[in-house]
Amino acid sequence: MDTNGLLPTDLYRLPWTLPDNAISWLEPTAQCNLACDGCYRFNEKNSHKPLDEVRQELDIFQKFRKTDCISIAGGEPLLYPHIIDLVAEIKSRNIKPIINTNGVALTKAFLKELKNAGVFGFTFHVDSKQGRSGDWKNKNELELNELRYYYARMLADVKNIACSFNATVYDDTLQYVPSLINWAHENIDIVNTIVFIAFRHIVPQMQFDWYAYDRKVDWQNVHYHSDDERKVDIKSTDMLKETVKVFPDFKPAAYLNGTHQSDAYKWLLTERVGNKDKIFGYAGEKFMELIMAAYHFRNNRYLSYASPGTIKMGKSSILLLWPFDKGIKKALKNYLSYIVKNPFRIFKRANLQTVLFIQPVDFKEDGSQVMCDGCPDITVYKDRLVWSCRLEEQKQFNTFLRSIPRS
Repeated sequence: MDTNGLLPTDLYRLPWTLPDNAISWLEPTAQCNLACDGCYRFNEKNSHKPLDEVRQELDIFQKFRKTDCISIAGGEPLLYPHIIDLVAEIKSRNIKPIINTNGVALTKAFLKELKNAGVFGFTFHVDSKQGRSGDWKNKNELELNELRYYYARMLADVKNIACSFNATVYDDTLQYVPSLINWAHENIDIVNTIVFIAFRHIVPQMQFDWYAYDRKVDWQNVHYHSDDERKVDIKSTDMLKETVKVFPDFKPAAYLNGTHQSDAYKWLLTERVGNKDKIFGYAGEKFMELIMAAYHFRNNRYLSYASPGTIKMGKSSILLLWPFDKGIKKALKNYLSYIVKNPFRIFKRANLQTVLFIQPVDFKEDGSQVMCDGCPDITVYKDRLVWSCRLEEQKQFNTFLRSIPRS
């Protein structure tokens, strides 16, 4: 696939908007037990919010935003002392509780408590620049697959909990993206989603002055800055290019554009179907449109995380939906060829799996900042909906910073 020729018209534009979105982002604490390179949040000890305050933030989400799931993040949400009660609260509101965690504090006993409270799924952030200790100190992305499998296996053993992974992608780790996608394929029976998020920071080579209202601020006072020159313009299409070098048939189906740039693929989503032996194919834009529209028609909101039971319906998706989507039709042909070679393979389950590339804020030469249009990771600050990835600007300056090109 020629990624340089990727066009928005070839993909399904995810229909998410500010008031009608699949995901919302909740931060009950800013305290963390790791120090990830590039983290957008300042690590604040003793920053746990009272449960009543968090409930009020949930009220604001439900007042202003249809949402299918709440991503419970931070900070490290498993350090939040009321996490069991919070999961139960979200579940009681008929919203899916998803915990975004580094996994350090998770034990099987803790997991079972969270499941009993109603947790729907986990997204584990695992990458090589988190400052992990012990057996995982200084491990590269491939060596960390052992840790990823440990968490995926734990969820699978407890059963019926959605399992996702994400990793920040840096200039020196971009090369590992295809290998991690291959690892996800090898574990397609227990890994539902894998997400890659491009690294962003404010760095010296940026030729901007920064302003809070009409006041110039020192860029080095912004939490997410690096004193050294670093590559901070990795795009989702860069990750796609690395992927298609190894998997030429890999094909995205849907995207989320930039706030004022239609061909900025801020979220670039691929849906594939297969089993541990083989990927049969990649869903197309009509498949994604059908799933989103049908889910919204039934539930009055857009789909975010699918249940493990739904993910296992890969075979049904191929057999029932092939007339509507070219990608699924191709997958059916590959599946039938696979069965013809060995009819007993019909008893093997086929699974759906999502691969997602995320491209955070982009800074254009004129100083404009391209955010994700219809941001799925909106959070609450002072009773307002704000971008979670830039929340520190609100905390430090009570506004989002403007970038002005230097003369």
